[in-house]
Amino acid sequence: MEARLAEKKVAILATHGFEESEFTEPIKALKEAGATVEVVSLQKGKIKSWAEKNWGPEYDVNKTIDEVSSQEYDALVLPGGVINPDQLRVNKSVVNFVTDFLQEHKPIAAICHGPWTLVETGLLEGRKMTSYPSIKTDLINAGVIWSDKEVVVDNGLVTSRSPKDLPAFCRKMVEEIAEGVHQD
Repeated sequence: MEARLAEKKVAILATHGFEESEFTEPIKALKEAGATVEVVSLQKGKIKSWAEKNWGPEYDVNKTIDEVSSQEYDALVLPGGVINPDQLRVNKSVVNFVTDFLQEHKPIAAICHGPWTLVETGLLEGRKMTSYPSIKTDLINAGVIWSDKEVVVDNGLVTSRSPKDLPAFCRKMVEEIAEGVHQD
């Protein structure tokens, strides 16, 4: 990829139990496109991945959620995994951070169970999205128009179902971040 995102700074929001490929593949695509990427988490140090069926490697955290503001970033990425978003969505600082991105119409890319955190914002009514099938009902109950598609894009909000969708997810994520703020 060319340096389409050379002037962009992207936050990857994750904590223990994120699906490793849904974390590493978007980071790789963003960096190849020239973006600056920072891993934001609940605590300093390292966070442990989930690699399909077992715990995987640990990855460095750049900043904690209490050290950041949406104003510092051009976009947000929410990897999945079951444990990761379940922990994130109950943290008030996380929900406020994600809410700010939605209210500022900045691009957000969420894959697999990642959209669970978005549900907590209360701002998904009428949005078109997809996700891992097990959280479909949660998204529909939040007002989402849910589709079983490889990737769904709605005004800068990019969602995909699972790791098998990563190539399409990463392409659309880079494209939407390159476009910048998406007004309604």
